Amino acid sequence: MRRLSLGRIASVAVLVAMASLGWASAVRTNPLNRDPLVREAFEHFYNLDYPGTVERLERFHAAHSGDPQATALLLEAVVFQELYRQDLLDTTFYANDGFLTGKHATEEDPKTRDRILTLADEAIREADWRLGRNSNDVDALYARGWTRALKCTYLAMVQRGYGSGFRLALKAKEDEARVLQLDPDYVDAKLVVGVYEYVVGALPLPFKFLIGFAGITGSKSHGLALLTDDGNRGAVTNIEARTVIALFLRREARYKEAIQVVRGLKSEYPHDYLFCLEEANLRKDDGEGMLAVDAYREILANAAKPGYFAEARLELAYFGLGDALRGQRHYTEAAQAYEQAAWTRNVGLELKIRSLLAGGECRDMNGERQQAIKDYQAAIATGPNTSRADTARKCLRSPYKGA
Repeated sequence: MRRLSLGRIASVAVLVAMASLGWASAVRTNPLNRDPLVREAFEHFYNLDYPGTVERLERFHAAHSGDPQATALLLEAVVFQELYRQDLLDTTFYANDGFLTGKHATEEDPKTRDRILTLADEAIREADWRLGRNSNDVDALYARGWTRALKCTYLAMVQRGYGSGFRLALKAKEDEARVLQLDPDYVDAKLVVGVYEYVVGALPLPFKFLIGFAGITGSKSHGLALLTDDGNRGAVTNIEARTVIALFLRREARYKEAIQVVRGLKSEYPHDYLFCLEEANLRKDDGEGMLAVDAYREILANAAKPGYFAEARLELAYFGLGDALRGQRHYTEAAQAYEQAAWTRNVGLELKIRSLLAGGECRDMNGERQQAIKDYQAAIATGPNTSRADTARKCLRSPYKGA
């Protein structure tokens, strides 16, 4: 389970995208991770240049045919490229448990889906072959566990297959726990185990019953401890570990701690659009008001500079700006920001619906009923079978008055 791995759940995924390439000699890692082409590829990865990452890892994969780690590295890039395309690396989506229980809109691309599932099957088959010859092959175990975590991320975040995703996550956790049992210095394996521990420990009990996890326990504190060690010492997953730590701290409303983590990530990758966005998101949630508004506007200004960001999903910044302005009761400006997010080219379906609904609510709060109706109608048309469309229908019957 990566970057949520419920996802980065979660892109993985969440979120989620993002591993460090600090190579601590006391920490064990697969030698392939030290290859110059892999290091170059992940420099592109952390700056969200997914096409550049995929192109390099395709070459690396071809040069190391049959190695599960090479296949898993390519799978990672393809999965997170797709999550970013669908705006599923937006942490505001995972800040509460609504993403687990609601009906959401995603737009699965069949070709990308098939490629992801094919790569996952390939990596698992390659790892199984090696483990059949040596059941204690820690590199193969790690690659299989990581592959299962990535596949879980895709199933949970894109297909909303939480039951199958969590069962796959359990297998991923078992692989990585076995790695740590065989070699405690294989610190990168703590990412999957730590995310699993935290997520299962945090899941509401009814949801555990729903997905068949009754009786399976986790510990948020133990999960955070594992992630902290990985964030400090991990050979190839310390950026991922810190990214997930920031998300979990945010869910617990420990915003100042999360800001410090994200500022550290930004110092390493100042042109990573998501790290810049996350700092603004956290400042908004911490109640910094117009300072958060300024942070979003700075991101949008930087995005207008040629080459500043490899790829900026501007709808994410506009949505955050709308939230920040709404919090300050600047309803007209907030509605405009939400609507800008909704009509940004190639916006993901889920974010478009969220933006239109929020825009309509702000229009209602400002007494602009006719514009509010247009936003609600557009939200329903975009995702008629979603939870937010249900909310929009209620707002069509009766103007939104505020939560």
